[in-house]
Amino acid sequence: MTPDPAAAAALRADLAAAGYTADAVRAAWGRLADEAIGHGLAGPALRALDAAAAGGSGVGAATPALATLARLLFLGVPAPVASVDAALPTAGSAGLAALGLAAIEGDVVVPLALVRPQEYVESGGAGEWWIASDLDETALNVRGAGGTLPTGHVLGVGGASLTLAGLHLPTPALRVLDVGTGCGIQALRARRTAAEVVATDVSERALAFTRLNALLNGVDGIETRHGSLFAPVAGEVFDRVVSNPPFVITPRAAGVPEYEYRDGGLAGDDLVAAFVTGVGDVLAPGGIAQLLGNWEYRGAEDGLDRVREWVDASPVPLDAWIIEREQLDPLAYAELWVRDGGTAPGTPDHGALVEAWLSDFAVRGVTAVGFGYLLLRRAASGTPSLRRFERITQPLSDGALGDHLAAALAAHDALAPLADDALAAETFVVAGDVTEARHHLPGSEDPSVIELRQGGGFARVIEVDPALAALVGACDGDLPVGVLSDAIAELLDVDAAALRADLLPRVRELAFTGFLRRARAEGPAR
Repeated sequence: MTPDPAAAAALRADLAAAGYTADAVRAAWGRLADEAIGHGLAGPALRALDAAAAGGSGVGAATPALATLARLLFLGVPAPVASVDAALPTAGSAGLAALGLAAIEGDVVVPLALVRPQEYVESGGAGEWWIASDLDETALNVRGAGGTLPTGHVLGVGGASLTLAGLHLPTPALRVLDVGTGCGIQALRARRTAAEVVATDVSERALAFTRLNALLNGVDGIETRHGSLFAPVAGEVFDRVVSNPPFVITPRAAGVPEYEYRDGGLAGDDLVAAFVTGVGDVLAPGGIAQLLGNWEYRGAEDGLDRVREWVDASPVPLDAWIIEREQLDPLAYAELWVRDGGTAPGTPDHGALVEAWLSDFAVRGVTAVGFGYLLLRRAASGTPSLRRFERITQPLSDGALGDHLAAALAAHDALAPLADDALAAETFVVAGDVTEARHHLPGSEDPSVIELRQGGGFARVIEVDPALAALVGACDGDLPVGVLSDAIAELLDVDAAALRADLLPRVRELAFTGFLRRARAEGPAR
């Protein structure tokens, strides 16, 4: 069912007029309360909002309207009809009920869902959406309904959602497919650079939230379809596919809840494997898929080697850039996802659920579970040119990575066809976020270690030798790298041809990883 566009537009206008933004809500209850909410504790925030609603000073001196909306729509706490009608003068409590977001019980409005402001950052700047989703664990606890989530729960915007949204490539696309859309956050993000988005999910409830969230934010061009993986779009192709799929590895055992938002219904990491091997069929030549996923380490087998096997098994040739961000041992993984479902340590079911996970892992000899980012591209020429499987575990900046990924792909596509002689004729400049660190032993004139450090992107730190450090330092967009290499060879009194053969592959790597940028792509050197 499609929500009433007029009711959604009225609610959107009221939320904007009330100043219902993420910054305003945080200011209304203060830093400590905001941190407590992240731990599932709403008490400090409610006390601050109660003071504001009563006309008191409050932490942030929020207006009564903002305080009412934060209680009702952010925390999921019932509120008097009179207060809600005052806070939403156009939509009113009746408008919330018409959209399925609340029920009116006597003179009280009881929220049935949350509507939270959600900030986003992209290359064009920052913005904000209002995202409706099911009541979360914190809201259920405040209401005394217990913290265990129903299996059909539609998740709001979590850390994984924001991670994937930040990975979206900023380059324009005609058609984008969002597989497993959930509340629709990836579809909204994709629509900012795409003419058309198709959002799919196995949950009709999730698709209803996606339609509502598109209306709440005045976004058109998003079509919803019901079904699993690529079945709803069989025979169609897309320029881009994005997915935060239900990749969580869940035991197929009695008594273990199967949450639609995180469990794809397959054993082990088969869901991610099915995505990787099948996505090529729905990608146009040169089309790119971006997703998050888990993969198992079984016995002595490396988890990234498992992903490599999936890529190789695709009937459609794929470029692949796979980045593992973390590994968890089986116990830590089990405890993470048991707790995610609302079953806290010390409760009667916690131990049994953790044991179910451990038994499931033991059957397959799982020693660890990897998590990371997958970027797959249908090879336009039919022959893959990019195969990169790596671990990047260092902390990253808060900025979106989509621009960095796009720049890396552009550098690869520009330089991969070039033979070394052609590469030697290219000029480069050092990226603006790159710094150099030299480490000296006490009393030593020459450095024992030279490092190049990247301030943005993946925050890489690489150790370089004096020759490469000299070449990078000389890359100002003036002279080609071949000329620079020959000059450095003369200074170091080494064979020029041998030094070129050593440096040029590393120049390719530095260009891909963002330490160097092609001068012709940067514009005239200054």
